[in-house]
Amino acid sequence: MKVLLTGSTGYIGRRLKQKLLNDENIELSLLVRNKKSVSSLNKNIKIIEGDTFNKDSLREALKNIEIAYYLIHSLSNENYKDLDKISAQNFLEIANECGVKRIIYLGELGVKNENTSEHLLSRIETGEILSSNKNIQTIWLRAGVIIGSGSASFEIIRNLVEKLPIMTTPKWVDTKAQPISVNDVLSYLHNSLYLDAERSLIVDVGSEQLSYKNMMLKTAKVLGLKRYLITFPFMSINLSSYWLNLFTPVNFKVAKALIEGLKSEVIIQNDNAKKYFPNTIPISYEDAVKNAIKEIENNQVISRWNDKGDGVWEKNPQNEISKAIFIDRRELDISNLDTSKVYQSFISIGGENGWFDFDFLWEIRGIIDKLVGGVGLKRGRRSQCDLRISDCLDFWKVVDLKENERLLLYAQMKLPGEAWLEFKIKDNKLIQSAYFYPRGVFGRLYWYSLVPLHYFIFNNMIKSIVKKAKNITS
Repeated sequence: MKVLLTGSTGYIGRRLKQKLLNDENIELSLLVRNKKSVSSLNKNIKIIEGDTFNKDSLREALKNIEIAYYLIHSLSNENYKDLDKISAQNFLEIANECGVKRIIYLGELGVKNENTSEHLLSRIETGEILSSNKNIQTIWLRAGVIIGSGSASFEIIRNLVEKLPIMTTPKWVDTKAQPISVNDVLSYLHNSLYLDAERSLIVDVGSEQLSYKNMMLKTAKVLGLKRYLITFPFMSINLSSYWLNLFTPVNFKVAKALIEGLKSEVIIQNDNAKKYFPNTIPISYEDAVKNAIKEIENNQVISRWNDKGDGVWEKNPQNEISKAIFIDRRELDISNLDTSKVYQSFISIGGENGWFDFDFLWEIRGIIDKLVGGVGLKRGRRSQCDLRISDCLDFWKVVDLKENERLLLYAQMKLPGEAWLEFKIKDNKLIQSAYFYPRGVFGRLYWYSLVPLHYFIFNNMIKSIVKKAKNITS
């Protein structure tokens, strides 16, 4: 069976890719914007570079494909509703042209009414477009709150529960939802390949009905914490969004989209999951939380909600750096060191591992970033042991990574310009470079105001990287 997977660098897509690779009955193809963003390349996978806005690359990707997964969403863009429509229409058109038999789409639970958020409405409209051609069968799976290590919903709930013994909450915490374990979602997606059905289907999936308040209290129970929630019905969407922005890893934009979606219930509207997938029985919410926590504790987080964000890592980083006006560069001789240990030292930076001494300055910068609607430092790292291209690292994004040679980070904090931080091993030297491309006069003033701090931070950073490399024993 020839299968195409789109969205393979996203939260669900990256996990589904691993599941599909273990299925010997399929030949897997991936449509990605940049081959470097695909981890664990396999010789049996066909990789096509392109996107759903390029019909030529779509034709190449969908040629001879029998079943195609559509796991694409443009939420990171301002005009995501329009982009989602164009993307779905292009995909359906070329899929029909190429003779695709089945499209499998993962949308969200919810119905159209006066309270439907723009985000949810876009997901519904995408499903309607993909289901509109009678020549192609569409299996439209709809899930609500997905619980798993690295999922946006779980990271929000976990962060709130862990950090706030007493929470003042808006009235949306009483909204009903039907959460589901990420592993159950993957099971439905995988089994949809073999589904015996002749017509298009909408399949709503989820476990027990719970309010968001119940979810937080159950999460606290699993974590062994006692928490109290006090509801304030007058808390606005903006105020709630700022609240999430400050205390959880999500930025204001994502927080607002999620909060707006909580105005209406997201519960199952049909029994097709039981009818067509009788062997998939969703686990309980508490068990899903336990599984997520276990993955985090064992450093086995396969993907995170922010793996696929604004797509900046899909650009050519070398061309982007070339436009930088300001550069702070430090070099140290490492001829007496094992380069692999130096590499291991600098790729361990950030998250719980810290930023080598001046962590309090990074914390202050992260707090400021959160206050102005940025991502801050709360995203941390997916893993404290390794990195891959597209990983988030506090308020940076990994845009290039070459083993024992280079790490390039792109700044995602709020800035009057663009910034990169690079670590490179070349000619027996460790070269550490901070690049900045300012926007206007304020951007230049911003850089010059930080020059004194940069002297201490970056000078100490490169020395600490080398010092840590010397202490690595294996």
